[in-house]
Amino acid sequence: MRVSYHELHDALFRALAKTGLASERAALCARLIADSSRDGVESHGLNLFPRLLTMIRDGLVDVHARPACASRHGAIERWDGRRGPGNLNAYEAMDGAIALARGHGSGCVALSNTNHWMRGGTYGWQAADAGVIGVCWTNTMPNLPPWGADTPRIGNNPLVIAVPRPEGHVVLDMAMSQFSYGALASYRLRGEPLPVPGGFDREGTLTRDPAAIEASRRPLPIGYWKGSGLALMLDMVAALLAGGRATHEIPEQETGLSQVFLAFDVAAIAGRDETTRVVEAILADLQVRYPGERTFDTRRQSVEDGVRVEPSAWRFLESAAAS
Repeated sequence: MRVSYHELHDALFRALAKTGLASERAALCARLIADSSRDGVESHGLNLFPRLLTMIRDGLVDVHARPACASRHGAIERWDGRRGPGNLNAYEAMDGAIALARGHGSGCVALSNTNHWMRGGTYGWQAADAGVIGVCWTNTMPNLPPWGADTPRIGNNPLVIAVPRPEGHVVLDMAMSQFSYGALASYRLRGEPLPVPGGFDREGTLTRDPAAIEASRRPLPIGYWKGSGLALMLDMVAALLAGGRATHEIPEQETGLSQVFLAFDVAAIAGRDETTRVVEAILADLQVRYPGERTFDTRRQSVEDGVRVEPSAWRFLESAAAS
C-alpha cells in the first residue's frame, strides 16, 4: 500500500511527540524515518519504527538525551551518545564532522553509547548535500558468523560512502552481509525470495529463503572471507576511536553502539570544477547504474504515487499516533 509523504511524516511526528521527544527533535526524527521509506528503504524506515518505540518504552532509548563531546584532539572528537535516539545522535554527529571538515579539511566524530541509527545512508546523503565526502559506519550486536564458523561472532556493521555531485550524489550504503536483517525481513513480509543466495539455512545449505536465513542467523558475508575481515576491522576501529563497546560487548537489545563519522571537504583542496570533472568522468566510463542512482527514481515515484509502506507497520504507526 502507499500513503502520501505528508501523511506518513505527520503520523510519525504525532507518535514521536507522545514519547516526550521535544517538538523540533520529533519533527527531525519523523523526517529521517519518512525520508528513508520515501527513498525505498522502508526496511530501515517505517519498518524499524515499532522497534524504536519499543526501545523508548523499555527505557533503552532516552528521548531527552543529546550527544556531548567528551574529548577532542585536532580534527578528531569523541562523543558520548548518552543512549539517545540513534538517528538523531547520528545526524548530529555527522553535522559535527562536517563542521570540523570546514575548519580542518577533514573531520572525525566517533560516537559511543548510542542506539541503532536506522538507515545508514541518511548520513551519507546529509554529508553530500553539504558538499563534502562522507564516510560512516556502525557496529552492531553479533549477528554474522565469521568466515569458517557457524555462530554469530561479528556484526554486519553497515558502511556508507558518499561523494557529492551536482547532477545527483553517489552514495554507497551496504551491510557486511549480502542482505541486512532489515532487508531479509522486507523480502519475507512481501513473500518474495531473495534475488541471489543470501545465507545458509539450519542445514548449512545456501538459500534464497529470507525466513530460513533469519532462523539460522547465518547470513552470507559480502565477498565471503573478505567481508568477514572487513566487518571485524570496522568494529575494531569504531570501538577504538569512540572508546565504546565492540561487537562482542553489545547486548541482544542492540544498544550502546559505537559509530564513526568522517567528512572530507575535498572542494577546499581541489575546487568544485575539478571534483565535478573527476566524478563525471568516472561515471561516464562506468556505463551502468551507480550507487544511489535508483534513489532519485524512487523519490519521484513516492512523491507522485505515495510512499510504499508495509501494511502491518502502517497500522502500528496509526495506533501509536492515535493513542
